[in-house]
Amino acid sequence: MSEVKLATEIRSEFGKGAARRIRRENKVPGVLYGHGTDPVHLTLPGHELALAVRTPNVLLALEIDGKTELAIPKSVSRDPLKGFLEHIDLLLVKRGEKVTVEVYVNTEGELAPGAFLLEHVLNTLSVEAEATHIPESVTVSIAGLTAGDSILAKDIPLPSGTTLATDADAVVLQVLSAQAEEPAAEGAEGDEAAAEA
Repeated sequence: MSEVKLATEIRSEFGKGAARRIRRENKVPGVLYGHGTDPVHLTLPGHELALAVRTPNVLLALEIDGKTELAIPKSVSRDPLKGFLEHIDLLLVKRGEKVTVEVYVNTEGELAPGAFLLEHVLNTLSVEAEATHIPESVTVSIAGLTAGDSILAKDIPLPSGTTLATDADAVVLQVLSAQAEEPAAEGAEGDEAAAEA
């Protein structure tokens, strides 16, 4: 995983008015916290931050007052209509430190021939990885699976240095047979009623 460097400014103004002014300048208000330190209120560049958070679990190298701090996004607030970033909470991390994050589960391959449906019971897995080596996603093969088959969290291969934090026996994917209407069942009930009469 690559680091995205962002120049930041320490924020001294707070409240809705200050946040609106920051957003008008195409910047995003944020808070950096973690490791028992006091929260640091920041202003981050809007466009660069928006590009960076498109990558799941991106590692940010924040330049703050001449020092570089590493952080990962913990919570991102977006405008519900226009989608622009309104605020970001960042978690301070150190090189070599293990963090627990959610990673997306991708599938590859085709199910066995037939009328089967793949149900994603979990879209993400909770994993523990070194802060500088967080996987963007994990991939599992569904090739040849048929109705009744399922893939558990422990069955999904993880990159080296990454350990599972989700319950190992949690069902992540399962294959169902496509349900068809059963008109014959109604006819059978009608035949029983006719026999009784």
